[in-house]
Amino acid sequence: MKERYVPENDVPSWPSDDKDTSSVEPKGTKGQSEATVWLPMSGLANGKTEELAVPKVTPESDSWFQPVVEVEEEPDVPETPTPKWSAFEPVTPVEPEPEAPKTVFVQPVRPQQTDKPDWDQFDRGAATPTRDHELARPEPRPEPSLQEPQQPEPPLQEPQPPRRPEQSRIEPPPPAPVPSATMHARPVRIEPAEERFDSEATVGIQRPEPPSQKPPSAETEAAPAPKPKRKRKALLITTLVVVLLLAGMGGAAAMPKVSNRLGLPWAPNAPKGDIPKPAGVTRVLHGPDINGVAPTKEGLAAALSGPAGAPDLGTLTGTVVDASTGDVLWDKNSGTPLTPASTTKILVVAAALLSMDHGTQISTKVVQGADPSTAILVAGGDPSLTSLPLGTDSPLYPGAAHVDDLVAQVKKASGGKITKVQLDISVFKGPTSAKGWDPEDTAAGNTYMAPVLPVMADGGRNDPKNDHAPRVANPAAALTQKIAGKLEAQAGGTTTAPKDAKVLGEVKSQPLTEFANSLLQLSDNLMADVLARQIALAKGGEASFTGGATATMNVLKEAGFDLTGVQINDGSGLSDQNKIPAKVLSEILAVAAAPDGKDPRTAKLRPLLAGLPVAGGSGTLEKRYGDPASAAGRGWVRGKTGTLSGVNTLAGVVLDTDGRMLVFALMSSGSDQNKGRAALDVVAATLHKCGCR
Repeated sequence: MKERYVPENDVPSWPSDDKDTSSVEPKGTKGQSEATVWLPMSGLANGKTEELAVPKVTPESDSWFQPVVEVEEEPDVPETPTPKWSAFEPVTPVEPEPEAPKTVFVQPVRPQQTDKPDWDQFDRGAATPTRDHELARPEPRPEPSLQEPQQPEPPLQEPQPPRRPEQSRIEPPPPAPVPSATMHARPVRIEPAEERFDSEATVGIQRPEPPSQKPPSAETEAAPAPKPKRKRKALLITTLVVVLLLAGMGGAAAMPKVSNRLGLPWAPNAPKGDIPKPAGVTRVLHGPDINGVAPTKEGLAAALSGPAGAPDLGTLTGTVVDASTGDVLWDKNSGTPLTPASTTKILVVAAALLSMDHGTQISTKVVQGADPSTAILVAGGDPSLTSLPLGTDSPLYPGAAHVDDLVAQVKKASGGKITKVQLDISVFKGPTSAKGWDPEDTAAGNTYMAPVLPVMADGGRNDPKNDHAPRVANPAAALTQKIAGKLEAQAGGTTTAPKDAKVLGEVKSQPLTEFANSLLQLSDNLMADVLARQIALAKGGEASFTGGATATMNVLKEAGFDLTGVQINDGSGLSDQNKIPAKVLSEILAVAAAPDGKDPRTAKLRPLLAGLPVAGGSGTLEKRYGDPASAAGRGWVRGKTGTLSGVNTLAGVVLDTDGRMLVFALMSSGSDQNKGRAALDVVAATLHKCGCR
């Protein structure tokens, strides 16, 4: 005997595939059909087990159950005993067919008139029609040992003559007590005698399968095959779509990103406590502590005895000055002139800031030649013009003028009639390289210098974005050819522009303070030598190496600095014949770092400090101070570096642990490049760690 599988959620699986044998003899009669099993119907209502009956449903009823067909008043029909019913799902009576016995199913939620199923086709293995809530019948499970009590088969009724449509209705059964909302009724079969039977077995009671297949009776053969239920299928599809949408929305709401954005209670970012009250914040930049206790000479000497005596430094000279008072706190042969390398740039920038307006810009023009179809590029001494397109700032020289801007002006002013472009570089005089330079310093392809000419693009580099890109051999001529190509003209060599020539276009460099900032950050040799010549032009001198050096020295002397022992041949420090004592570097920096109002020169020199690279952060110090011995100086030391063969220098400022501004100048001679740099960094970092009292 096989067992019907009942889902765990107690939802009935119907229509039933049991054979309709309600009108034949009871089971056990030899050679006769099987009898329909009568099931006891009881349920839990109001906390106790009750025998329940099917409620009578009328159009006037307030119940949510609706009759399948309209009900008219008919002569009283003798009531048949109300069968017990299973308290699992609500039951709705359905009109039976008058002509033949049939089984009517009641849909629990939305009642509709159902067609008569062919019960025998289920027993014959025919395809089982699906219900709105059933997609597939579960596999049968083994039958338990329980047996159902059987009840006698209801008596057959004689076929009634055909009625008119208005007579083909039956009176619904009398009302019965309505079960509580906690109980669930099961669908029933309604026989012509108005007796109702469960279409499925209740939980815990199994219906035995028929032992053999019997020929269908005449009554069952008369029942037509069920018709497709399109409305039920549409309802099923709609229900599935709604369920999927709700499930999708629920799944999306469970995702962390969605729940965070919507601020749902289960969001990972949901506040775990009360939101704190806003608190006022005041941003104040604190300068150096000018009133605090300064380091003592003894304390500083003890702190620097080890780092300053490192053998990697070779011959070291240097000094440390209290910026607030100008007092010298530590000194080691600071008056001895040594090769300064790129710390020479401190003197050039200081002289420029002292002698020139801080907003000074260097001009580059294109004027009309004697022939209106000829344009002349007049160099003013700006090597920072950029070949990058308009709208793209130069990463090497922020705020630099654009070549495309100059070309656009020329096109507009000339009407596009330029056929030749010439070059005027007469503003600079003398050689393009200085005394004491290595011949390779201006050779094509080197990465740190180009011939000192008054005009070029991107400092003569072949890559406008790379500081270490190779330089071209003749950057001024290369720029002339570039401009000629943009004007669809030819480059015509060098010339001297006529006086008072018509200006076709003009661009200007960044202001002096920004120009000096780029110079110091990159330790740009070309810009330093160009700036020295600008000092010479500002002072009425010759724009040459000699004129620049002379003008620089004169400006600093006039400003009151003692330049004893100073000898310079260029503005970049490439010359190995330059000599500067450490105390000159520290004196200039001490004035720049002095408290406001104490020295009239301070306001002019203050921008010098802004251009100094930051240890571990910018410029030539960006990749330094990574060793444990010098890491304490990261972000605190600002200084100008200098490096040549056997020469390492560092001069700048640093705050000690008490916030006191200290100025230092350190010059090493006869040291290895890498080891000498690292040793100097340790000395500067020690100044930051020192309270030194």
